[in-house]
Formats: sequence, structure tokens, C-alpha cells
Amino acid sequence: MVSRVSRVLVLLILPILLAACGQSAPREGVVLGMQLEPPGLDPTSGAAGAIDGVVYGNVFEGLTRIHQDGSVQPALARSWTISADGLEYVFHLQPDVRFHDGSLFDASDVKFSLERASAPQSTNAQKGLFVPIEAVEILDPLNVKVVLKYPAGDFLFNMGWGDAVMVDPLSAPHNGTIPVGTGPFRFVDWHKGYAITLQRHDAYWGAPAKSAQIQFVFITDPAAAYAAVLAGDVDGFSAYPAPENLPAFEVDPRFEVVIGATEGETILAINNARAPFGNLLVRRAIAHAINRQEIIDGAMFGRGIPIGSHFSPAHRAYEDLTGMYAYDPSRARVLLAQAGYPDGFTASLKLPPPSYARRGGEILAAQLAKVGITLRIENMEWAQWLDQVFTNKDYDLSIVSHTEPMDIGIYGRDDYYFQYKSAAFKTLMDRLALTNDAAEREAILRVAQRQIAEDSVNGFLFQFAKIGVWDKRLKGMWTDAPIQGENLSEVYFER
Repeated sequence: MVSRVSRVLVLLILPILLAACGQSAPREGVVLGMQLEPPGLDPTSGAAGAIDGVVYGNVFEGLTRIHQDGSVQPALARSWTISADGLEYVFHLQPDVRFHDGSLFDASDVKFSLERASAPQSTNAQKGLFVPIEAVEILDPLNVKVVLKYPAGDFLFNMGWGDAVMVDPLSAPHNGTIPVGTGPFRFVDWHKGYAITLQRHDAYWGAPAKSAQIQFVFITDPAAAYAAVLAGDVDGFSAYPAPENLPAFEVDPRFEVVIGATEGETILAINNARAPFGNLLVRRAIAHAINRQEIIDGAMFGRGIPIGSHFSPAHRAYEDLTGMYAYDPSRARVLLAQAGYPDGFTASLKLPPPSYARRGGEILAAQLAKVGITLRIENMEWAQWLDQVFTNKDYDLSIVSHTEPMDIGIYGRDDYYFQYKSAAFKTLMDRLALTNDAAEREAILRVAQRQIAEDSVNGFLFQFAKIGVWDKRLKGMWTDAPIQGENLSEVYFER
């Protein structure tokens, strides 16, 4: 009988022997690092991008899905037809689809999901996606009609957001902790503070996932993330949190470094309803006090594109407005004096955990101090930030990256945490919603970008780069991130 000590020695020596033979230990799946742990796992009732980072396209699916190139593709709806006036969408559903608990998916689930998301008591973070919907009619189990109040040129794209995934009435109340969807992976367990594990769903209606298991391991500290990748404790990060380590990975033949685009507009969020930030001159002073490139170099080690409004440079309607408020501390001090603050003022800067926010916050505080604005930095955990800043609007300033696709419409929401109220901007968004012509939509979007820039609603910093670092043998990872999550069904570890 082999002793316990002998068994331990074998376990310790085996990886060394395999490495010496040029072999890898057998792998059941893929282990990915994530910096932020999601506060819950229901993408229809939470704003954190980390939720979609785990479950979008993996556990939950929508009528449509957004591919990594930004295109709209069929998902639970295999096809659709649109009326000539753009007011009626008939979705033809995939047959024989079941939720992970065995419940059949049909048109009644579509009606339930869309009506639940748009209900007055809904906690959906993107209720605006569902505003155009007038009614949802079940034609038969595999066909459902969605009637709109007005034409919505981006309706199919919006149905591919994580906020619009399909859920089952019985399991929906528990999706925050035990998510039940229709996707290629099913939820296995969640060890709070450590990891979430998904397993390939063998009864999936579509092409089976290439990996038997996906595990997300939460590593908040950038130094720990670096160590975990080097040691092989994780196979990589889709969004690597420590850009300062990239040169080391780029020269190491074991790893691949991939820089892509995201929809992440990184901003200095300003509470427009709290003094003195309701004063346009104060907000413009802050804009002139910000040195974007210094923040990009210091917080992102040069990885980022300066922006002058809340819009992605990758979009064809993008307008470069970075010159509207050039870095000019002298001008900032003049504006503060005109606003009645010749000696400046003191304010709080509440920062969520990501390194871009923590590092960027230190740099920003030093920049604003040069014009007389003293910032008290308060570092917060993600749940605290969501509660105090995003939900209860209890903040002066904050730094955060908004990763929702094409989300300029949030500036038309009076209850949004910026608390910016503009009838003119809302009129622009109403026009956009009624417009299907591509050229006209682009023209409206350019005007919208300019308005929020002129109003200095927030301090617009940089477009977040998607920094991927992973083992060279890991295949199928997304390069770009047009949405907050990515479908991992094509990801596998090459043997």
C-alpha cells in the first residue's frame, strides 16, 4: 500500500516530469482571470459589466447576439421579418430549445422576458432599450411579434445586449445567484471571493462548446494577476489589469498579447446636481485642468485613445472633440474665479477598484490641485461604488469606464447618476430613435457628442483598450469587445 507521503511526493513530482518530457498536465477546461467579481449573475437586473463578463453568451442568450466584429447575428431567434413601416418585428424562434433546468423555451418566455425588463418595477439597468416596445404578441410557440411605438433603427442590436437576454419565469427570481439560461455553458458553482465555474451544457441546442469547463478566478491585485499568469495558475485574462507588465509578456514566447478595441469610454463622472458642479463654468474649468495624455501614460502605460465626448473612436459617427477643452490650467483658474471660486474648493473623488481608476485618480487629483481644487480620494469596493455612486448618486466625482455599446443615450436620462438634465439632448435622442437612415443617424450622433462636450457634463478621459494576455495555446479568445461580455464557446486549450 502506497503511503500518504509517497502519494504527496508523486503529486509534487508529476508536473516536473511532464514538463521535462515537453508535455502539459491534462486540462479539463480553461481558467480565466478577472479583476472584478460580479455582484450578482443576472444581467437583466444589474449594471456591473462583470456580470456580462461571466454569463453573456455563455449562460444566457438573447433573441440576437452581438459578434466580436459588432455585427448582429441570430441567436434564440433563428430569423426575423420586419414590416415596411418598421413597427412590427416577427421573431422566428429556434426549435427544441430548453433552459438548463429542462424547461422548454418558447414564445411565452420572450413575452415574459421583454415585459419583465420594461415593467415599472424592473431593476434592469438599461430600461431604455425597451421603451420603444408597445406590445409583445404570441403568434404560436415558435413565433412572436414585437410591436413598436415608433421605428427604432437599433432595435435588433439592442436585443443582443446582456440586459435583453431571455429568462424563464420560474427561475428568473433566482438568477442572481443560480443563473439558469439556454446557453452553451451551465452554471456549476460560485465560491464568493474566489471563482465561478461553468460547465459545458451537453444538451445545448446549438454547436457544443469546445471546452468542457470555464472557470473565472477573481484576482483584484495587478501584481497578483501578473504572478498568476506567469505561474500558469490562470490561462490568461481577456481584460488584463496591469498594462505595465505587457513588455515582459511581449518578449516571452509562452504568451500572446492582443490589444483590441472596446466600447469603454473612461470618464471623470461629475454629479451635475451637486454644488458646485451644477455650475457650467466649474465643469469647464475641470475640463481645462485635465491632461488626458498624462493620465493615459500614468494609469494605462500609454494604452488608450484620448476622447473629448462620450463616444467610441471606432464608430463611424465619431467626432474628435479633444481640442474643445485643451489642457490649460491658467484658463481653468480664470473660469473658477468667474464661477465664484477664486481659491478653489474641496471635493470627494470616489474610486472603484480597477487600476485605471485608482491610478488615474491619483494623477487627476494632482492635476486639479494645480488649479486649486483639492480632492479627497475614497477607494471603494465595487459593491460600495454601485450602491453609493451609481444607485444613490451620493458622490461629487468618480472615475469609471462605461463599457455599454453605443450608450450616449444615458445622457438623456434624468435619473442617471450624472444627473444631467437637458430637454435639447432628449429631443436629439428622440430623433435618433425615429431615424433609420444611416447618414441621418450619424449626423444626429455628431450633434449629440458636441452638446455634452460643450456642456462639460463629465470629464472625458480616454477610450479603454482591450488588453488580452493569455497562454499561446489558448485559442478562440476575442480580440475586440463591442459589448461587455464575450461568448466563450469557441475557446479551447490547444493540446
